[in-house]
Amino acid sequence: MVNKKYEFIEHTADIGVRAFGRNPEEVFINAASGMFAIIADARRIKPKEQIEIRQEAQGYDELLREWLQELLYQYSLSGIIFKEFVIQSLSQNAIKAIAWGENTPDKIKTEIKAVTYHELEFKKTKDGYEAKVIFDV
Repeated sequence: MVNKKYEFIEHTADIGVRAFGRNPEEVFINAASGMFAIIADARRIKPKEQIEIRQEAQGYDELLREWLQELLYQYSLSGIIFKEFVIQSLSQNAIKAIAWGENTPDKIKTEIKAVTYHELEFKKTKDGYEAKVIFDV
């Protein structure tokens, strides 16, 4: 049983997240939660606005990067800091999900410029699944 949702990874000039889950859906949600925990104090965010995310890619690792990059793009476009995520469907090649959050520019701690391919990883472990993502800050 996986207890920890994510942990931060120190990485030279960047920052990363290692996300954990019993299934791929949990890993995608926990990676998104970790990314937005870098950007802002998520405990202070209210799920007031929602957006639908649809992405396609080749494999869970690339799909995870595309999912996070799209959330980051939507954040930069609308200013919404996302807090809650519901995955409606997920395969190795496609994701459809809803993200909820709030536009609160006063709560931002760190700006993330991009979700990188550097050390990108998605794997099955003895306890479930795990992913590693590095962000350009």
